[in-house]
Amino acid sequence: MVFSSVIFLYAFLPLVVLGYYIINKKYKNAFLFVSSIIFFAWGGVSYSFILIFSIICNYFIGRFITIYKHRKFFLILGLVINLLVLIIFKYANFIIDNINLFFQFFQIPTVKNPSILLPVGISFYTFQSLSYLIDVYQGKTPGQKSFINLGLYISLFPQLIAGPIVRYHDIVRQITERKVSYTKFSKGAIRFCLGLAKKVIIANNLAYLADKIFSLQIPEQTMLYTWIGIIAYTFQIYYDFSGYSDMAIGLGRMFGFEILENFNFPYISKSIREFWRRWHISLSNWFRDYLYIPLGGNRKGKMHTYFNLLIVFIITGFWHGASWSFLIWGLLHGFFLVIERIGFENRLKRLPGIIQHSYAFIATLFLWVFFRSETLGYALAYIKTMIIPTHHVVDVFLLRELINYESLTIFILAILGAFNFFPFLYSRIVSMLTAFTWLKKSHISAIKTALYSFFIVIIMVVATTYLISGTYNPFIYYRF
Repeated sequence: MVFSSVIFLYAFLPLVVLGYYIINKKYKNAFLFVSSIIFFAWGGVSYSFILIFSIICNYFIGRFITIYKHRKFFLILGLVINLLVLIIFKYANFIIDNINLFFQFFQIPTVKNPSILLPVGISFYTFQSLSYLIDVYQGKTPGQKSFINLGLYISLFPQLIAGPIVRYHDIVRQITERKVSYTKFSKGAIRFCLGLAKKVIIANNLAYLADKIFSLQIPEQTMLYTWIGIIAYTFQIYYDFSGYSDMAIGLGRMFGFEILENFNFPYISKSIREFWRRWHISLSNWFRDYLYIPLGGNRKGKMHTYFNLLIVFIITGFWHGASWSFLIWGLLHGFFLVIERIGFENRLKRLPGIIQHSYAFIATLFLWVFFRSETLGYALAYIKTMIIPTHHVVDVFLLRELINYESLTIFILAILGAFNFFPFLYSRIVSMLTAFTWLKKSHISAIKTALYSFFIVIIMVVATTYLISGTYNPFIYYRF
């Protein structure tokens, strides 16, 4: 089950919200925990056992770290179990395929690939489990005594399958002490609706363009196609990721949780370093706190810092998927961060702002080719076609299918939204209203509420229409 589905919006979510608010306070966590397991099991009951296994293991290991003297042993045991589960279900196919390539080269009999299916959300809930064990070991928080409460932390359905990655010490108090209110619920509902609009109205329409073009073989590609495809994907992945984060944050507030922000207009960045302070913030912070700093961070000299950055971003790329193209994507981001730290960023700051923005955006755009491509070879050939014109003739019928009034409108909305135009527009409207001195504050507040409510109703109607009509609705987190 995904947030952008009719069954979730008009059946599962209303029932869970209704049940949560009428049930006794002491049973609320248990109710949310069971609801989360049902949510996860909806897409495949067998894989819910992996999630339950993870919760059971981490609960007991967390208790052992708290109670017994050999704390480091139990921490290592917990890290090994969690990472082993992740490796088996996410990376086994990749490892076996590459071993077989090696065997084929030396004419050695190959190993049969079991073709293990990837459980949705395993990367997210595994990292949350690791966060819990490390936080307990470091004494940031005591081990959780309640199995239900720990299970709720690991499996909470608003952010279970698509993030943000919630660190245990950031939310442990909210598990038992959170409060709900009409204001928090309404703000959460609005945030959810905005996230849904990002996903269904913008990301899905751009996904159709990107997937159509990336499905073409390289001999069929033209420079025009490749640029349309990667620009569409650049905005698709932002609106998909940030849309799901908005929905998760909104749902969390509806149940009393305050989940930290995950995106902050990354495409307005002036460097790749700034981009990673604005993009997938929960993942960046997780790697900073649990990998970069333990490796030594920037405390052991420049060369060690550069090495740590490359290691962190190689793993960041590999975390996203079992493919060489993901690894190269991460490595190149690490490379850009290194050259910026060496001195390029200081020189960049002396240039006009438009050049700084262009550098960061174009670099990010080219790197997304590796992220989107199924193979490294395809990514390199795609980039070559972006730069060097081909003699392949543009298919006019395909171009008309891709570029029409609807897609152009979506492109305009995507660009304006990604570059922070709509908050600016809203602030200007509010300023205009306050300029009318004859309007009382209560009148201005009522007008703002009415306009915002009308906007939310419109986008919900449009999003629901798209979903009911069965338009393109991919779930890109299946790769992660």
